[in-house]
Amino acid sequence: MRADELDYDLPGELIATVAANPRDSARLMVVDRQTGKVDHRNVRDLPGLGVFQSGDLMLVNRSKVLPAYYHGTRANTGGKISGLYLGSPADDQWLTLIEARGKLQSGERIDLDADAHLTLTEHVGRGEWLVKYVGDDDTLTLLSRIGLAPLPPYIRKARKAHDQPEVTSEDMARYNTVYADQTGSVAAPTAGLHFTPELLAVLEAAGVTRAEVTLHVGMGTFAPIRCENINDHPIHSEFISVPSETIRAIQRTRDTGQSITAVGTTTVRAIESLPTDITQIAEQGYTADTRLYILPNAGFTYRYTDRLLTNFHLPRSTLLALVAALPGVGIDRLMAWYQEAIREQYRFYSFGDAMLII
Repeated sequence: MRADELDYDLPGELIATVAANPRDSARLMVVDRQTGKVDHRNVRDLPGLGVFQSGDLMLVNRSKVLPAYYHGTRANTGGKISGLYLGSPADDQWLTLIEARGKLQSGERIDLDADAHLTLTEHVGRGEWLVKYVGDDDTLTLLSRIGLAPLPPYIRKARKAHDQPEVTSEDMARYNTVYADQTGSVAAPTAGLHFTPELLAVLEAAGVTRAEVTLHVGMGTFAPIRCENINDHPIHSEFISVPSETIRAIQRTRDTGQSITAVGTTTVRAIESLPTDITQIAEQGYTADTRLYILPNAGFTYRYTDRLLTNFHLPRSTLLALVAALPGVGIDRLMAWYQEAIREQYRFYSFGDAMLII
């Protein structure tokens, strides 16, 4: 499959730069794969759509976003940099994305504050560096002190173009789900941003069971496909954990013939990465690193995703490919739905509106 088949043009004004307030006021495009019907609603309407039945299961990603975006100063020039912490391959080492004016050099020092600095050790490509971290605090403590919400560059760019602050103090809360409690992501599992405690309570009262997985979102999830053939795109590894109670909930739902709704593509990747026979892991749960890459027309079989709630994704992304690979979707049908969403003025991307595929 060619990467340009996952391309589309989006008017700039449809890129959402702030989250819906309240969260569940976001619009919801409901698409029925069997009938082809498209309905335009709001996320708060989920309980009344007639889609969810008592005994159904809703799976969510409980990963919490780190304050991974930071600023620093080049010690030798005084120039300012911005960075995105991507992980720690070793105790005193970071993998980080750095934006700076002028060429960065190995051995260069970046001051973060009076008590912490980075030393550049190896450029690994496309702005990513391995660096040595020097400071009295551990990484998470430091980031909690100096870090900001790691909003996608297109949001920061759009805000800057309108003379707005690129990142605000409110963004950290709005760029996390209300149920996030497992810190580790550098980008949000955005479909879950639409839920409020009140909406979750209504669904629970209707008999919809909620269970949780963890997938710590890295840059690999959102890295654009730059090669001509999407099969050649290298997918990054991401940590997943599916607890035993979630695996047992999946088993019960399958045994009773009820449906499973995955909230977000990261949840899909977590549950579809499970071993073929989940009875073998029902007691201990499952923890691994996944490189699952779901492509249309590649013979992949969805096992645990009956419905998908998802945001509108960037062109040429692996997330678009994953959605297109759902049974009854396909790239042509998905692109037609996206064109309708554009005509209807839906808000796109991380802080944007949602689509429910049933």
